[in-house]
Amino acid sequence: MGDWKEIFVFVVGTSPQVITETIYALGTAKPPIFPDEIYVLTTAVGKQNIIETIIKKNIIAELIKEYNFPEFNLIEKNILVPRDTNGSELNDICSYQDNEIIADMITSFIREKTRDPNSRLHCSIAGGRKTMSFYLGSAMQLFGRTWDRLNHVIVSPEFESNPEFFYKPKKDRELSVRTRDGVEKVVHTRQAKIMLADLPFIRLGPKLNLKGSTFRELVLESQKEIDLFARQPEVSANLAQRTVIVDGKVISFSPMIMFFFVSFLRLKINSCLHLERQYCLACKDCYQELGEIFGIESIKKNILDYDRIFGSKPWRTREFLNKWKDGIPAEVCRQYISKLNAEIETSLNDDFQASLLKVISIRIYASSRYGIRIEKRKVNIE
Repeated sequence: MGDWKEIFVFVVGTSPQVITETIYALGTAKPPIFPDEIYVLTTAVGKQNIIETIIKKNIIAELIKEYNFPEFNLIEKNILVPRDTNGSELNDICSYQDNEIIADMITSFIREKTRDPNSRLHCSIAGGRKTMSFYLGSAMQLFGRTWDRLNHVIVSPEFESNPEFFYKPKKDRELSVRTRDGVEKVVHTRQAKIMLADLPFIRLGPKLNLKGSTFRELVLESQKEIDLFARQPEVSANLAQRTVIVDGKVISFSPMIMFFFVSFLRLKINSCLHLERQYCLACKDCYQELGEIFGIESIKKNILDYDRIFGSKPWRTREFLNKWKDGIPAEVCRQYISKLNAEIETSLNDDFQASLLKVISIRIYASSRYGIRIEKRKVNIE
């Protein structure tokens, strides 16, 4: 209804009121937000409750008319219910398997909806079983973008889950309620307060390249990537001294080995295809073929590194450029890479750190591409 396609997402159990209460809260906010699409993730029992109350009683239409909201609606096909292995809709979430099914459905749904760059999600965790709210919040952490929102509607206790209260009407009404200690009393809707809490959450989506399909796989994959980044060492290369410091450990290289290593560090820093990402994590899109990394054009770009490594001797630089005027052959590159990897492994005596700094190759179609796994933000060249 504006610059974004506004998508409202709810998890709902047996209290469908959270849908209209949230719509009311967002519609009366400043500035107001109205949905282009509404989706509800629930059980078979929850779906039936929504149909019998929200849909058949035209609650949303009444809200729109009373507050002069633009037209929108909740259609039955957007009430989504997970199915068990037999294809039957889940009536409730009572078992380990039920939890896995609802987790995968919620995660898959959020993953799909966040693929549209023009959409903005407003996800409510106010309804449903606590596990459903947890899975929705977790799915937003995995795939939510900076502009997506996670919220929770808070309603005055005496009106919360009241079957006759769906939003705060303009005209005061009396409702009969039962307090928590069992006492019946009459309350006025003018006393109702509906507040929407905007919940901050950690957004991992833009930082991770997740491949898993199930919720459990995605969590394990995310944790692995986070652990990998957290343990990464700081790497500082000093060209003039031909040394690399890795978490305080000093490695000295011969000039040509140093040039090769620095070339791969430059590749990590200068050839990133995703500058908007703060972290590399599992991304290997900067990896290149040896003919690109050590072709004559790349050598010329990095010639100042070579000059500093070899002590700023112009004649040596000219000799180097003349010797490799067609680039350094792939077979020669592989020999130096083999020596470089062996020296890194021996000098560090730490398998994890060595795995981040050794040059590795990946196969893409019929070619091999080379690079190192260290995070670009961990690299410093001086």
